[in-house]
Amino acid sequence: MEKKTYQLKYGRGELAVSLPANQIYAEVWARDYPGIADVPQAVRAALARPIDAPPLKELLKPGEKVVIAVSDITRVWQRMDLVLPVLLDEINEAGIADERVKIVLAVGGHRLNSREEIEQICGSETVRRVEAVNHDACDLANMVYLGRTSRGTEVAINRLAAEADRIILTGGIIYHYMVGYGGGRKSVIPGLSSINTIRQNHLWALGREEGSGANPNSISGKTRGNECHEDMMEIAGLVQPDFIVNMVPNAQGDFAGVFAGNWVSAWEAGTRLVDHLYSVEIPGLADLVIASAGGYPKDINLYQVGKAMDNAFWAVREGGAVIILGECQDILEPPEFSQWFDHRSKLAIEKALRQEFTIPGWVALREFEGAEKAACIMVTRKENAAFIKKAGIIFAETVEEALEIAAERCPAREPKITVMPHGANTFPVVRGNG
Repeated sequence: MEKKTYQLKYGRGELAVSLPANQIYAEVWARDYPGIADVPQAVRAALARPIDAPPLKELLKPGEKVVIAVSDITRVWQRMDLVLPVLLDEINEAGIADERVKIVLAVGGHRLNSREEIEQICGSETVRRVEAVNHDACDLANMVYLGRTSRGTEVAINRLAAEADRIILTGGIIYHYMVGYGGGRKSVIPGLSSINTIRQNHLWALGREEGSGANPNSISGKTRGNECHEDMMEIAGLVQPDFIVNMVPNAQGDFAGVFAGNWVSAWEAGTRLVDHLYSVEIPGLADLVIASAGGYPKDINLYQVGKAMDNAFWAVREGGAVIILGECQDILEPPEFSQWFDHRSKLAIEKALRQEFTIPGWVALREFEGAEKAACIMVTRKENAAFIKKAGIIFAETVEEALEIAAERCPAREPKITVMPHGANTFPVVRGNG
């Protein structure tokens, strides 16, 4: 029997996966796309020719107060140490001194960044030039109320941002399995919003009735009809950001594109590049899907591996099997995620989310739901076995063991197999359903 072997990333290394060639149904690869060699020059070019907005230095007025929203330590791939100096120079050219500019780390509901992390995110040059501070979503005294959305979400944002003359959003655009895409309005909500605004908005990622689980409209690549995203757009609309600089990465983690200008249309242009790179057509649903989370740091813990799991479940049929390669060297991190599995059931997690919504809790819910659709087998470290069992996942120490378990769980004698080497980034779309 002819075999086809894949070298799939696992931790800082790779694992070989050999499969019958005649059973390979689909391969889900990110499209090749050249990385930008000179990032500062690409940023300068985007600022000079923005989308649906005047050049930034023409938009700004001398002496204005400017707030720049910057993502937290979980998004260091955005290379703000290369982007921010160019942005600050442009602001200076408009007649605004560094002393009139503040960087606000748009952490949303995440933990605050340390001073060392802020320097790592922004770069040493930037933190010498301008003050950079954390947004604290729980510091309600430093929030400014702006009104309600049509869905009733009470909108309050960081006082520094609310009182600035200009707000510039920065960040990266990739698929987001709750609100369609990252970037854009996410710098405002959850980024700069109060914890109450975040929780009210994120409840739209659940179904209307208790027991209905996650909202089926909250998926990667979907914005129209995605209630959580649509509410976010209204929240950002109340804030009215003045300008945006967003980046899209290629499969190697380099910048594929820089998008600057209007906070809606420049972001939407970036989402189209994300679709081009990472939306991959497949002929149908497979009996077995084998996905690598993408190696370290994408498989550093189960929380990060959840992105690959979610994508893989979109490629498998009901009652099939999914094999995930995820080393998970820090399986219990972050604690705000791992503690959700103490609830021990999907319904218990959902009830707790309706009382106090968190993204980690929602990810835990989605992982439970995926494991109900198809058997979920994870190749991971032996010491992770007990924890992943709590999440409804079957432990396997080797690829060969995982394939044996999948053969027992999958009723097809010669299962159709889909392979996803970039599982965390690629989103499979059944042909004709895109």
